[in-house]
Amino acid sequence: MWTNKNSIYRKYTKRLLDIILSLIAIICLSFVFLIVAFLVRVKLGSPVLFKQQRPGMDEKIFLMYKFRTMTDARGRDGELLPDDVRLTKFGKFLRSTSLDELPELFNILKGDMSLVGPRPLLVQYLPLYNGYQKRRHEVRPGLSGLAQVNGRNAISWEEKFNLDVKYVENVSFLSDIKIIFLTIKKVFVREGINSETAATVEAFKGNSSKADGV
Repeated sequence: MWTNKNSIYRKYTKRLLDIILSLIAIICLSFVFLIVAFLVRVKLGSPVLFKQQRPGMDEKIFLMYKFRTMTDARGRDGELLPDDVRLTKFGKFLRSTSLDELPELFNILKGDMSLVGPRPLLVQYLPLYNGYQKRRHEVRPGLSGLAQVNGRNAISWEEKFNLDVKYVENVSFLSDIKIIFLTIKKVFVREGINSETAATVEAFKGNSSKADGV
């Protein structure tokens, strides 16, 4: 059960902070945006941005922005080469430093995302969630979240979803501030936020360990 204070934060203050902080971050990091965009264009080609549909709050689909980290290298048959082949050293650097995530600040400013919340996953996962796991869509997806500061790729899908729902049930100003500072720490030590070597995360194939409504 939410307290009145948490309810006000959840409905109003959290969105206001997202707008203010994302706008400040975009302005302060504008030079970094330009440098990264230039390097991506030179090293990986065009387009500079990777755009992909992701489900947001209430499973509403939005277009998420990231800096691209892979080339468009293709085989003799014209098909794209495997991800691990197209992910360059520079692309790995962008992921390990989370610089590829910077364009998501514009998603936050637009209202598609929040600074803190469950990470937006792939659209094709939507039919695979049970009732418990679907609760991750009760809030806006985040640039970082409780699962990201507690292991991310080192924990199972079930653990990630449990942490996502735990966050949904306990949204508060203090928990968001704590997650933001833990995220900054992990980015600087390159711990857990993004894999430096893995091209892709193991796909979610469904999990029936928690029944609907549990």
